Amino acid sequence: MDFSIKTIDTKNTLDSAKTGCIAVGVYENRQLTPAAQALDQKGAISAAMKSGDISGKAGSTLLLRALEGVSAARVLLVGLGPDETVSDKNFTLAAQATARAFATLGAGDALIALPLDAVKDRDIARTIRCATLAVRENAYRCDSQKSKPEAAQGGVKKIAFVIDAAAATEAKQALAQSLALANGIDLTKHLGNLSANVCTPTYLANTAKKLAKDYKFGIEVLDHKQLQALKMGSFLSVTNGSEEPPKFIVLKHMGGKAKDAPTVLVGKGITFDTGGISLKPGLGMDEMKYDMCGAASVLGTFRAIGEMNLKLNVIGIIPTCENMPSGRATKPGDIVTSMSGQTIEVLNTDAEGRLVLCDALTYAERFKPAAVVDIATLTGACITALGHHNSGLFTRHDAAHDTLANELLAAGRATGDTAWRMPIEDSYQEQLKSNFADIANIGGSAGGSITAACFLERFTRQYTWAHLDIAGTAWKSGAIKGATGRPVSLLTAFLINRAQ
Repeated sequence: MDFSIKTIDTKNTLDSAKTGCIAVGVYENRQLTPAAQALDQKGAISAAMKSGDISGKAGSTLLLRALEGVSAARVLLVGLGPDETVSDKNFTLAAQATARAFATLGAGDALIALPLDAVKDRDIARTIRCATLAVRENAYRCDSQKSKPEAAQGGVKKIAFVIDAAAATEAKQALAQSLALANGIDLTKHLGNLSANVCTPTYLANTAKKLAKDYKFGIEVLDHKQLQALKMGSFLSVTNGSEEPPKFIVLKHMGGKAKDAPTVLVGKGITFDTGGISLKPGLGMDEMKYDMCGAASVLGTFRAIGEMNLKLNVIGIIPTCENMPSGRATKPGDIVTSMSGQTIEVLNTDAEGRLVLCDALTYAERFKPAAVVDIATLTGACITALGHHNSGLFTRHDAAHDTLANELLAAGRATGDTAWRMPIEDSYQEQLKSNFADIANIGGSAGGSITAACFLERFTRQYTWAHLDIAGTAWKSGAIKGATGRPVSLLTAFLINRAQ
């Protein structure tokens, strides 16, 4: 799919544009946007509004053909809601409706002439991103493993955003960033949706190597012997039951100044999670291929910032393995020693994500980071607390960590990839006491997402850190089963803001 910017001025008017379709906005109060007014020379659009053929409700659409005085073959009316200052939610609904309508047309090209500068608290860059992601989301298919992939859809293949000439430079930059973000999201979804017999730790490592080659990232991939030498006993305890070799991936995008401390992203990469000896129920276990979505989101974010050539130092750390039951698997009650030297009593082998992440978080110390953010499908308790709308955000409460939390929350609000801050307090740490080791890996069912974060917090006291629990947001179940690509939008916006 091809995207571009088209400028409109007195010489190049909207009504004279030769294209398969033009999408313009209308309101519930029967008012027309300036673009719709420009195409309403003979009153056909006003007549459609008055007749009730389209209500103007956000996301409603009506296709008109061969309007007199309009060069375009079709005009798509798109409802924007009641107010001429359009809400972010209503613009998103309108963008999604436009994407769906374009996919059904016989036209090969189209223009989007929605009011990109009339969305409340959103600039043109954000509205272009919203519309671009809506089109790409509608076009995404996860059929690469079918013997006969779905037939290629018809519909619009070339889309241009209609922009005033004065805003063209800003719009072109915004579109380039939006496409880079869409490519990163698609990679994250693709990796998540692949079956676990294909998307193994080795597959993730090879994906990282390809990204490194394409975007000139630095890369290291550590194997089992190197992890043993680093004394990552906690991470390696999770790999004991699997035939698949673990990988520890380190990607380096050094786009900032040489002396600038890097921002580090750590992604949980359990490519399949049976629960180990603490075996999960069989129903729905197939979805545990998504337990590497933290790792996939780091790779997707690197895909995006690599294409953007972001001027920031960013390091990605991905500990990846399978969690399987076998005669060699770690048993409940086993005690393991982490890279930090802290000993851990493994009371439940299905609480393996924190065992993998804690050694990766200790490893992150060597980079003297400006901040570290780990991303993990960590706990079902987070889904119970927040559902599927917000990712859980955890960090210590002090000035540096509050600033980091606010940066992440703001990036989430700006992109619609939202997070909600959860508590971390010393009182929760009491639940992780062990009679036999320094710490237990679970703290009981009460506050499960919080005690999981408290576990990780013990390994992050040398730097500023935040934890994103994406168990409720990384994928969808049921008839619409599939990876969402979250939180690539949040992470990319967070890094763009840091670069600025």
